[in-house]
Amino acid sequence: MSDNAEPQNEAWVDLSGYTPGGYRPGRGKLTQIVWYFVSVFVFESGWFPVSRLKCSILRCFGAKVGRNVTIKPNVRIKYPWRLNVGDHTWIGQESWIDNLGDVRLGSHVCLSQRAYLCCGGHDHRRRGFDLIVGDITLEDGSWVGAGATVLGGVTVGTNAIAAAGSVVTKDVPAAKVVGGVPARVLGDRERPGGLGIGAGG
Repeated sequence: MSDNAEPQNEAWVDLSGYTPGGYRPGRGKLTQIVWYFVSVFVFESGWFPVSRLKCSILRCFGAKVGRNVTIKPNVRIKYPWRLNVGDHTWIGQESWIDNLGDVRLGSHVCLSQRAYLCCGGHDHRRRGFDLIVGDITLEDGSWVGAGATVLGGVTVGTNAIAAAGSVVTKDVPAAKVVGGVPARVLGDRERPGGLGIGAGG
């Protein structure tokens, strides 16, 4: 090994003085604390299954939530004031919306069980492990499968699908199906038959 080579047995990052830099959650400490306790003891509870009441709680904390939204038990949302949900959208059991950035779920979106939307990350090239935050958008009619992860800065296009267990690191074009780690395009989503959304009587 040359004299200039980096030692392999030492940590390349220093977390001892980590700070989030200029990041701001969007609400003060008191609101964050109140939301934490409401979330843990009420919103996330399996004993509180009523979606309409959960939507009302989210709105009280600044979320924009549309009509007929279904929220299953044990859903976690970091900052509701950074959440925008359209109409007729489903948020599946044990999903985690870790929204340091803004998250927008369009209408008729399905977020399946244990899906993870992760807006935050870290710059591994920086010794201070600097925080990186990106917004996430799931456009109308998209579906994020069970156990899939969508990272910050990603848009999942209209009617696109992220397969179960996939890790989505870049934008998904409309009506495409992606899967794998990292996710790649597997094919096109076929238009469903029968009575479609917006079909005439």
